[in-house]
Amino acid sequence: MVFAAGLGTRLRPITDTLPKALVPVCGEPLLYHTLHKLKDAGYTDVVVNIHHFPQMIREYLDTHDFGLNIGISDESSALLETGGGIAHAKDLLLPTDEPFLVHNVDIVSNLDITWFRAQMRPGALATLLVSHRQTQRYLLFNDNMRLVGWTHIGTGEVRSPYPGLDPSACKRLAFAGIHNISPEVFDAFQALGMPERFPIMDFYLDACARYPIYGVVADDLQLVDVGKIDTLPEAERICCSIIPSRKTSSGRE
Repeated sequence: MVFAAGLGTRLRPITDTLPKALVPVCGEPLLYHTLHKLKDAGYTDVVVNIHHFPQMIREYLDTHDFGLNIGISDESSALLETGGGIAHAKDLLLPTDEPFLVHNVDIVSNLDITWFRAQMRPGALATLLVSHRQTQRYLLFNDNMRLVGWTHIGTGEVRSPYPGLDPSACKRLAFAGIHNISPEVFDAFQALGMPERFPIMDFYLDACARYPIYGVVADDLQLVDVGKIDTLPEAERICCSIIPSRKTSSGRE
């Protein structure tokens, strides 16, 4: 599943007239690069959620052949956030016995998705790509890389289902916007009484004591979250360097 529904407010004024998914990097939209990355990793079926300028994304997908079966999860009437977006797409994501990948459209990286998919542990509800990048908000993991909480180092706030959790005793890593999720997550949503609209990270932090959720760090990861105008040059550098054979300006490979 590709999260492409966001408003992209931090990319204004570009996103005043364009959905974030269609913001160009190396001559092609972010969505183009994400879909090709998934195809290169062997995926054949993809769900894309839409909300901001939804018709523009529909028209883009209708006029470009990615060699993928692409389903649209329409959130035009209400933006459901990341967790609610996954729940809303349930009928498009199921039935499957295999974990499904979730990828933010605004993440540009050199991640080997085939490798990442293989990191899913038996019985895990989810595996989160995390990194050592500097931020104010960190996920907290135990020595076995199981998620145990979250902290904001600026405010000292800690969220965890484990009372008295000491962040200094945990591995502190930043979420990278890519995760592999077991289809059992839909039963877990119901078991925890999740509402129609919710962030997936809120769910993970509520669920991590009850369900095994792990983090994994990729060696030599280059990744940028295209969340602000000033991140576009770094996205261009990574994108153009990791796929030099892709003729992004022409749309051909």
